[in-house]
Amino acid sequence: MWFTEEAIQAWRAEPRTTPGGQSHYSALAITTALTMRMVFGLALRQTEGLIGSVTGLLGLDLAVPDHSTLSRRAKTLEVPPLRRTGSGPLHLLVDSTGLKLGGAGEWLVEKHGTSRRRSWRKLHIGVDADSGEIVAVAVTRKDIDDAAVVDTLLDQIADPITSFTADGAYDQDQVSQAVAERHPDAAIIVPPRAGAVASVSSETAPTQRDRHLRMIAERGRMAWQKASSYNMRAKVEASIGRYKRVIGDALRSRTDQTEATEVAIAAAALNRMLGLGRPNYVRIG
Repeated sequence: MWFTEEAIQAWRAEPRTTPGGQSHYSALAITTALTMRMVFGLALRQTEGLIGSVTGLLGLDLAVPDHSTLSRRAKTLEVPPLRRTGSGPLHLLVDSTGLKLGGAGEWLVEKHGTSRRRSWRKLHIGVDADSGEIVAVAVTRKDIDDAAVVDTLLDQIADPITSFTADGAYDQDQVSQAVAERHPDAAIIVPPRAGAVASVSSETAPTQRDRHLRMIAERGRMAWQKASSYNMRAKVEASIGRYKRVIGDALRSRTDQTEATEVAIAAAALNRMLGLGRPNYVRIG
């Protein structure tokens, strides 16, 4: 772990030029502390102690944000948007998963012998199929439909999208419209649901979904998956697995604002780890 000279100089907040209280720590300092918390799975008090130990070992004369400051600043922290390192065509893979909400948990079972069913949130992510980087992320309540979050994910992406791949839960008109409005030439690779029927204009002006249905009827679903490269969607499932192994399967935050900050920082940390090195697979047989 190291602190660059630029980071040391930017640790303290810039003086305010408008009325109001003066912050002691910059957004960089708060983001650094919350990133260490996410990566090492710490509580806020533990994070405060870890930062103090690290700066002490490095011989840095830096003030350490206390746990109350970290909790308060996380609600209004502006996390830099996710940006991929590549510049080629973006093949976007989208999926969602559940994250538990941290709570008393085992203590309730030990104290009272019973526990309530825990609530949870949905984590929605968009992944670059080529680099494996997370390029869009959102967290919602469990009753929000996956397709309803596509607009939010697409709004986070500045690069042109060549293809949009997702599972059958995204087989809805609002998904096709959201992608077509922003990226008219993008291929939409979503398997039609069982019992799906073609549109009324399938014979004269077939949509992408109509063409998928026709290929599945003629060649079968497995052949369609191979021809359309739908199997690339396994990469977004791998990214979700990496999130849960490294960051965990539960949210530590308790409010909507801090939950959004938490998942954004976690995604940025995973991208940083991926940038430090990743395996290169080559088919030899």
